[in-house]
Amino acid sequence: MAADPLPPLSASVTTPEAAPLSEGVRIVNTFIAPSKTFTDLRRNASWWGPWLLISIISLLFVYSMDRQIGFDQITKNEIGHSSRADQFDKLPADQQAKQIRFSSNLIRYLSYGIPVMILFYFAITSLVLWATFKFGTGANVSYKTAYAIVFYAALPGVIGSVLGAISMFAGVSPEAFNVNNPVATNPAYFMDPTANKFLYGMASALDVIAVWTIVLLGIGFSCNSKVKRTTAIVIVAAWYLFWKLGAAALAARS
Repeated sequence: MAADPLPPLSASVTTPEAAPLSEGVRIVNTFIAPSKTFTDLRRNASWWGPWLLISIISLLFVYSMDRQIGFDQITKNEIGHSSRADQFDKLPADQQAKQIRFSSNLIRYLSYGIPVMILFYFAITSLVLWATFKFGTGANVSYKTAYAIVFYAALPGVIGSVLGAISMFAGVSPEAFNVNNPVATNPAYFMDPTANKFLYGMASALDVIAVWTIVLLGIGFSCNSKVKRTTAIVIVAAWYLFWKLGAAALAARS
């Protein structure tokens, strides 16, 4: 008697699903195996883990500025780098003190409110990228997933914040401190911010942390859509270049 035919191999073998990742594993994998983290966002697009870590490290950086530099000095440095430096120097001493006090308090409140500021800033970034990928490439990515991608892709920024805090406690000169470019992760760090503002702004775009984040964003959107990884990275990089060109042009005119 003939034996019954064997069932097709494809019917008896199933592809095992990847084990769900915890928030901690997701964060670690963002640095060493980003595809695993971003693929897991299909299962659960939560973002509280990276938000909490980024907020804590950012507050550490702000505390370092407050303790080692001082917001009054930060305000003076920013005025010195601006086009209104000469006008400020002509003001009476009491008017200078009043302006410094107002600006210093504003910078302090905004800095310590950075956990909330991050939520709004990332929401806008996510909206721009989500709309670009959804309507520009037909990617089937939800806004919630895009929001989570942006948070995880921003994690390299904690390295810059830690390095900045270390440099401040190591004894960086308060008068030379630039709150907008506190760590030597780009060529602009070694340039005079007042000499050629457009060139300075574009040099700051060549930032190691920013490039890392751009690559992670591309990987994130690629893992959650049918868009090729290279294409996704180019799209994100184009938006970043557009933003830096605009910012540099505005700075040059001020």
